Amino acid sequence: MSAAKPFEEIIDFIAAGTTPEAVLAFRPSDAVQRRVAELVERSKDGSISAEEQSELEDTLQLDHIMIMAKARARQHTHLGK
Repeated sequence: MSAAKPFEEIIDFIAAGTTPEAVLAFRPSDAVQRRVAELVERSKDGSISAEEQSELEDTLQLDHIMIMAKARARQHTHLGK
């Protein structure tokens, strides 16, 4: 799997329209979660290629963006009450 898969999931999620509640509920697919776990393990044992390391870093950046989006979404759900 390439880094395009996690990007595609987030792009599709955003393009479909969203709400703060949907942002809070968003989870990557099982396939993406398995791939990240595999890349983290390979990074730990030193068997990761440069391309895979780049894929891992890109995916971790996406994860950080979603963490920030969820924090912002929490603010919006509290402001609306």
